[in-house]
Amino acid sequence: MTRFTVNGAPVHYKMDPETPLLWALRDASNLTGTKYGCGAGQCGACTVHVDGIARRSCQVAIGAIEGSFVTTIEGLTSDRSHPVQQAWVAESVPQCGYCQSGMIMAAAALLARNPNPSDAQMDEAITNLCRCGTYPRIRRAIRRAAEAGHGGRAIAAAPPPDIDPADAAAAVPALTPVHK
Repeated sequence: MTRFTVNGAPVHYKMDPETPLLWALRDASNLTGTKYGCGAGQCGACTVHVDGIARRSCQVAIGAIEGSFVTTIEGLTSDRSHPVQQAWVAESVPQCGYCQSGMIMAAAALLARNPNPSDAQMDEAITNLCRCGTYPRIRRAIRRAAEAGHGGRAIAAAPPPDIDPADAAAAVPALTPVHK
């Protein structure tokens, strides 16, 4: 039995302590914004914050983070207003979107510890893979979020959708099985 905090709420997982954090988040907590990509810690689609540090959740056993504070993309902000999220929209970063939650989490962790990173520091801190190759837009979005953070000014981007993520998930109709 493992206890820690996820997105501000205490959790108690009755799972094998060697269970990867990724699967505890997705399967036990239904926090599906954290994506499975490679399972080997290489792609970064599963990046979350553990005590404020960007970590690949597929490589973190839940037993190893007893007492820690975990933040997923769902917990970054409740209304999608984090400067990195708004910069992502303003710069039209997502293409397929699969890697984006991990990229956003890596960028948010970088900016939290270094509010004005150089290109080299971005490259060193964000090793996530984007199969669509949106790296120039990612870099522009990180710079834009950094600028907004310095002046505290809002980013001119589309407003967050007026849809509660829980409502969006509930609105997806169940698939009707097809019998042949």
